[in-house]
Amino acid sequence: MHLLSSSTDRDAATAHAHWRVEALGFERIDRALIADDQDLFYLLVSASFVETGSDTYAANLAVHYADHPGISAWLRERWEGEELQHGRALRAYVEAVWPAFPWQQAYDSFFAEYAPLCTVEELQADQRLEMVARCVVETGTAAYYHTLRELSREPVLRQLLGHIRSDEVGHYKHFLQYFKLLQAERPVGRARIAGALYARLQELRDSDGDIALRHVWAHRGGYFSEDGRDFAAVTQRLYGRVRRELPTEMAVRMLLKPLLLPHRLEAVLRSPIARLATWLALRPATGHN
Repeated sequence: MHLLSSSTDRDAATAHAHWRVEALGFERIDRALIADDQDLFYLLVSASFVETGSDTYAANLAVHYADHPGISAWLRERWEGEELQHGRALRAYVEAVWPAFPWQQAYDSFFAEYAPLCTVEELQADQRLEMVARCVVETGTAAYYHTLRELSREPVLRQLLGHIRSDEVGHYKHFLQYFKLLQAERPVGRARIAGALYARLQELRDSDGDIALRHVWAHRGGYFSEDGRDFAAVTQRLYGRVRRELPTEMAVRMLLKPLLLPHRLEAVLRSPIARLATWLALRPATGHN
């Protein structure tokens, strides 16, 4: 059964005139504004690894929703392609700014550790709740790329990160729409939805990015090796800087949507939940090796 009508898909495609990696103009990069930025070196390279490995996860999701051909087709034909494009663009940027970094070697070591963790068994058994989890992940990535863009002064990078952020918001909207359609067929209670939201938020604290950062660190060679800090100190600074800059109110608005609350109640809850989310985000993270 196709959960989105063809007219909805055509409208979405028309509204989404997609960007191309080749049009970004990497020759225009102002290296003086980025080459010495240690934090963005680690954050961009690790993001390029996770995005490049997204086809494994996309394949698992397509299998998980095989009984809903409309969802499965969108995952294979749109979501996977756009995630992989993010990886290609980020890799191209990294290699333009830090050409001595052995990207393929570092990625291969990352993927050897990461791939075994990407299994269908890791997904929520309930398809509705897995859509809720997808909304949490896309909220996190949209907020993350928004933050990286705010941290950057280099124009080409800001343009690239703006494109990726917009894609992630679009993916969130699709997952939310699919959740609503599945929910309309066979509703699940708000308590279970809230539980799925909370569980996925907790998992974000021990995310794929931790694995990627370890492999960036291990293969950094001469880049920033004079810093003198150990890996734990570097990751603590990175995560602290990102958390302080996260667009919390935007993220909270997105996270509340799957609860399908009345508008007035959602508005009332938004501020206290934003304060709670800010407090959680600024707490020291656990599990970063």
